[in-house]
Amino acid sequence: MTTPLNMLIVEDSQDYADLLVRELRRADFDPQWKRVETEPDFLAELKKLPDIILADYSMPQFSGLRAAQLTKESGLGIPFILISGTVGEDVAVEAMKHGATDFLLKDRIARLGPAVRHALQEAEEHREHNRVEDERRTVEARYRTLFDYAPDGIVIANPNGYYTDGNASICRLLGYTHAEFIRLHSSNIVVEAEIQNIAPALIAIKARADYHREWQFKRKDGSVFSAEVMATAMPDGNLMAMIRDITARKKLQAQFIEAQKMEVIGHLASGIAHDFNNILGVIIGYNDMMMPELAPDSLSQKCAGEIRLAAERAAALTRQLLLFSRKQAVQPAVLNLHEVIEGMDKMLRRLIDENVELTIVPDKETGRIKADSGLIGQLLMNLIVNARDAMPNGGKLKIETANITLDEKFSHAHACTGAGDYVMLAITDTGSGMTDEVKARLFEAFFTTKPKGKGTGLGLATCQTIVKQCGGCIEVQSELGKGTTFKIYFPRVEQPADALDMFKKLDAAKPPARGTETVLLVEDEPSVRHLACSILEAQGYNVLRAGNGQEGLRVARDCKNGPIRLVITDVIMPLMSGAVMAEWLKATYPGLKILFTSGYTDDAIVEHGVLEPGVAFLPKPYTPAALARKVRAMLDGEIETSLLRKLDVTITSKLPAVQV
Repeated sequence: MTTPLNMLIVEDSQDYADLLVRELRRADFDPQWKRVETEPDFLAELKKLPDIILADYSMPQFSGLRAAQLTKESGLGIPFILISGTVGEDVAVEAMKHGATDFLLKDRIARLGPAVRHALQEAEEHREHNRVEDERRTVEARYRTLFDYAPDGIVIANPNGYYTDGNASICRLLGYTHAEFIRLHSSNIVVEAEIQNIAPALIAIKARADYHREWQFKRKDGSVFSAEVMATAMPDGNLMAMIRDITARKKLQAQFIEAQKMEVIGHLASGIAHDFNNILGVIIGYNDMMMPELAPDSLSQKCAGEIRLAAERAAALTRQLLLFSRKQAVQPAVLNLHEVIEGMDKMLRRLIDENVELTIVPDKETGRIKADSGLIGQLLMNLIVNARDAMPNGGKLKIETANITLDEKFSHAHACTGAGDYVMLAITDTGSGMTDEVKARLFEAFFTTKPKGKGTGLGLATCQTIVKQCGGCIEVQSELGKGTTFKIYFPRVEQPADALDMFKKLDAAKPPARGTETVLLVEDEPSVRHLACSILEAQGYNVLRAGNGQEGLRVARDCKNGPIRLVITDVIMPLMSGAVMAEWLKATYPGLKILFTSGYTDDAIVEHGVLEPGVAFLPKPYTPAALARKVRAMLDGEIETSLLRKLDVTITSKLPAVQV
């Protein structure tokens, strides 16, 4: 069976070309051929990819050596046999250097068939070798690309832990160049405490293919980070490991754990708030009613004062827990921060010691913010108390405000809501300052550097919660021995400020006038019900009382002492809630005014439909004065119902700050 052959002959003699063809046919080839004798013709035919090229060594216009060189330069891998009649071995060697596959003398033309067959076989083997090599290089390049561009660090180490290779990610993560990295040992990139774990780790990696552990690494600049290491032993005995930076993940895990902790605190605070606020309300209420009956400067009056102070601190701590766990009722209003600080001047000065010089520099052009005025007061008091405690030997304390515009970079770095216009509140002290370690945990719940019994660790965490509720951010600048500056950024709003002067006027007003109207008090806690009745009856009111909503409806229906002007009701009660009872009463007695009270948290009250615009609400624990003032104001219609709740948040928030 003949072998097809597409052949190019470089020869100036047609007769000799015919001789070559006949010889190949005798060797069982079926040649299809083309003869050329010039370089341009040769190059044109070369592009047609012949199976083999036979070329005469010497021709008038072209040479076989030149044809061999051109064939080699083409990179096509076409086998090339040089044929000559007189040249020796030195020419044959030169021909091979120029790219010839074989060399054949004309007087041995009978060997042409085997030579061609051998050249074709050698060319096929060479092409197969090149194909395999190309595939190997392609695969190697592909995996090298994956190695170099993998987002996680990948390292190759010898069995003794010396690195022989590493990808771009590990070099970038550790801060080394590739040349620097491959000269390192495992002990050079981990913290000192981890060095003792290297030898056991190498043994474990060689023993099994599923090594997985978290390590503490050290960068070239000395900074430390946590990374997850997954390693295995390779067939050649070397070790490969993937190193994944888990700093961000650990931070998220810590935040998640903190969030879970706060959720537990929130549930706990919510669960005890109602009963605790009822108890505190009774203590504060009876204490206030008893104080006027005690002799001035007597031991009894001093004892009663201490009881009142302790109850106020307990109420403030309860409120702070609820606020921190985001369970506290919040009523935002448009405020002028300058006016808020100005209104709290005297109160803030009472919080600091005489050896602390307080300077308040509020910018009168400061823009407006939207926040709960009571919470802003809590924020200021917590920061002032914190600054005071940082200056036990005295110092300087400055409060200042300013309009400021934040860019995207700053707002993203400080977790603000976005770039834009803000109002900055800065509080600077000349106290002891803080280390970087303390600053890193500063807003962590229950973290405090104060002695046992001097701080709860909630003050600054609460400050951060308040600021976040306002859509702002807080940053701290501090250096050990050089004082501290807290900067709070509140989003600036364009709406006109609410009438805080009305609150101040009412807060500082004389005790409310007495009354004779009939009011219905519905309260399921007997001690609180008895206290509230005593307060209102002392003010001259005709008080009807009930222990739950159903009883309240029955008392209202059977009332013979004139129309009921006001209903004071707890929100959450057995049998029937205050909200359901109120709906029945309003449907029966149009125009009847309803005042809700509760010691439960914001969430619980929302579920009963109370915290809505236009609803009057008095949070527990309330003072006798606060209850009397609210009742009189509602009966007289002195202020809008929708403003009453904001007023009470302002009034009842003015209790001593909890130690931070």
